[in-house]
Amino acid sequence: MAKGIPASPFLPQQFGYADFVPSQSYYAFAAAVGCFNGFPQGNISSSIFQCLVSKDTDTLQNASASISGNSRYGTWGFLPVTDGSFIQQLPSQQLLEKRVNGRRMLSGNNANEGPLFTPQKIVTEDDFIDFLRNAFPLFTEDDISRVLLYYPSTNASVVLEDPEFATSGAMGATALNQSTFGTGQQQRANNIYAETTFVCPSYWLAEAFTNNGRVGWKYQYSAIPAQHGADENALLGPADPNQGPDFSRAFMTIYGNFITNNDPSIPADIAAGNSSLPVNSTDPSTEDPLPSQPNAATTWPPYTLAAPYQLNLNQSGGVAVETPPYPGEPALDNVTEFHDPGLRNDFSLVNAYTWEGGRGMRCDFWRSVGRIVPQ
Repeated sequence: MAKGIPASPFLPQQFGYADFVPSQSYYAFAAAVGCFNGFPQGNISSSIFQCLVSKDTDTLQNASASISGNSRYGTWGFLPVTDGSFIQQLPSQQLLEKRVNGRRMLSGNNANEGPLFTPQKIVTEDDFIDFLRNAFPLFTEDDISRVLLYYPSTNASVVLEDPEFATSGAMGATALNQSTFGTGQQQRANNIYAETTFVCPSYWLAEAFTNNGRVGWKYQYSAIPAQHGADENALLGPADPNQGPDFSRAFMTIYGNFITNNDPSIPADIAAGNSSLPVNSTDPSTEDPLPSQPNAATTWPPYTLAAPYQLNLNQSGGVAVETPPYPGEPALDNVTEFHDPGLRNDFSLVNAYTWEGGRGMRCDFWRSVGRIVPQ
């Protein structure tokens, strides 16, 4: 039975093949290798494409790297385009229409997908609005105002002394302006990039596999700091210091059970882990029996529009450690993560629509403006 596991599904902007943005990159690339001199193509003896084909691979690779390196922050010079033949429609619209292959889907995202791809010098609200104008070149001022409506915050500048900490997702501060990586205007930008590019596509994929003989599950990887790519070592090994052995085993088993059993639910002992109190255990301080605590991962329901639940994969306990989230990336400051001893699995079933202050509603907004994002 055909199935898929998109983890942090990447959905960049997808312009039409002849639109200004991809055309600009193409002609800049051609000029960089000496295949375009700025004159109308009718005055050129051979086509640009024929000239490109004649160039050696090192020349083409260096030019491609140069064009991408000078593109808008957080994106690349060359991305998928809608050509009407091979790629016929924007993904946000195609997924809404449930025009997909396969029968089962396990879709997930990380809690902090955005910081690596977002400028880390956003201090004032004016900085934030400039970020929006650069990130979404087709947006009008009215469109920018709508983004501000769906991503509310004060107009105050970032206070560097404000504490940075992970949100619970279900109560208190939300990812709108608080995370392990930033606060205020900076976090607004981090979160917008995350939701438009990785998080909302994860939601849309899960939604596309509801009804019509299809079924999908949704999860979020939240082991602090849960930056983009942090889940890979928990799945593929060796695990990072902030990924306890119980967590990694449970995460691997979720994937394995989905592949082999068509259901990502896992046994209670694996979900709880050796470092957690077993079901029907006793309180070590009183020796009184504790009530049974079924783990959310053992009976994980499929994602539906009426009950949009996702499994939040997190940990509790451990020892706080300051560490760089991406070694060698100077733009990002050290963050706090937690290492053994004391890490325990902390899995919970949460409403994905109301999660992080209404993330489902914001994803609905991004789909409504998908044609001008475009995605």
